[in-house]
Amino acid sequence: MSSAVSSSIIIDDAVKQRFEGIYLSIGEANVNVTNSYDISKHITALKQELHYDLESLKDDPIVRAYRDFYWRIGIDPTKTRPASEALVRRFLKNQSLPKINNVVDAGNIASVKTLVPIGLYDTNNISGKLTLRFAKNGERFTDITGKTEDLQGNEIVLADSSGILHLFPHRDSQRTMINANTRKMLIVGCGVPSVPRSRVDAAAESVVSILSELR
Repeated sequence: MSSAVSSSIIIDDAVKQRFEGIYLSIGEANVNVTNSYDISKHITALKQELHYDLESLKDDPIVRAYRDFYWRIGIDPTKTRPASEALVRRFLKNQSLPKINNVVDAGNIASVKTLVPIGLYDTNNISGKLTLRFAKNGERFTDITGKTEDLQGNEIVLADSSGILHLFPHRDSQRTMINANTRKMLIVGCGVPSVPRSRVDAAAESVVSILSELR
């Protein structure tokens, strides 16, 4: 996995000052998006690896770190769960993950294994420099479901010159989502205080290795 884009992603000083300790783990990979692959081996492995249930999950220190960060940015994590926790809860409840495509599924598996929120973006739809910054008051964001909202200006966003890719650290945009025409993706692991950087680095790196096994 290449991290060539990492030098072009800037964390704005205002974000650094207000939320010291947040960071990104970044990489790129060439991909061939398909709906024809076998995910069963990874589902079986997850069933064997996960050592918590729906009740004890909230007490995991990594889950707790993301929940604590949500409280700091004004999001109630009991209502809007961190993306990785939401995936794990879905897996524990259903003993499966939604099958979307090989690329998105690789990211979801990596997130469930590590409890780290991971964003995947079509680099062909990214323009200009990337910055983790505060949203502008009234700035519009459309998520992958097509839901559009005007932001208040206190949200942390990953943005390029055309707008927002990601509402940190839990919602991705429709504009840069992985699709059948994606040939190269940007991988972003979202790090917050009390989550070791090595864990977030490993989470982002594991997306490519998991993807190579989805055949």
